[in-house]
Amino acid sequence: MRFARSTMILTAALAMFTGMQQAQTPPAGQGRGGGGRGRGPAATQTMTLKTTAWADGGLIPLKYTQAGPEVSPGIQWSGAPPGIASYVLTFVDADTVVNNSTDGLLHWMLWNIPGTAIAIAQGRPDGFELADGTRQISVSGSRYRGPGAPAAGPFHHYVMELYALDIMLEVKVNPQGPQEANPNVQAIRSSVMQAMVGHIRAKAAYTGLFHRPQ
Repeated sequence: MRFARSTMILTAALAMFTGMQQAQTPPAGQGRGGGGRGRGPAATQTMTLKTTAWADGGLIPLKYTQAGPEVSPGIQWSGAPPGIASYVLTFVDADTVVNNSTDGLLHWMLWNIPGTAIAIAQGRPDGFELADGTRQISVSGSRYRGPGAPAAGPFHHYVMELYALDIMLEVKVNPQGPQEANPNVQAIRSSVMQAMVGHIRAKAAYTGLFHRPQ
């Protein structure tokens, strides 16, 4: 009788211990804290972006601004991962907000830059679609718009960002003449940025400061 009772107590204790172990052991693919350990979205790689036109965070020379001949800067980059199909470059006045949006003023957007490219030459020609298939717009039309912050007030921050994508972008746009202001620039910009979602594999940024001479 004692033996049977002892066996029942031992069996109950083992069952309790097993239940505790199962409760403490996370399911396959989960961490100890219960969070998933499955593969999440691929991390975005950081590239190196630079221009010889000005130092990162430095003053933008008049040559590249509305106070000068408004030449687009030469740009180089490195460190993109394999499998890049195209690049997108934006150049924005971060201190000037466009009406009815949270966006800075768009001074340049290039998209469908070939994935084999590692640079953009200085002085890009005006025109919506360039010889290599790159497309460009700004608030001034199908061309580069140089910085033009007023002399009164602080320097404005001009932010250049480069995105490496694993696709070419199919964004339908009615081309504008080189000097025609594009009334749909915000819509085009939004369409390009939306088409990039889920396809950004690397990114880089570069800044410059400017306001017009006193």
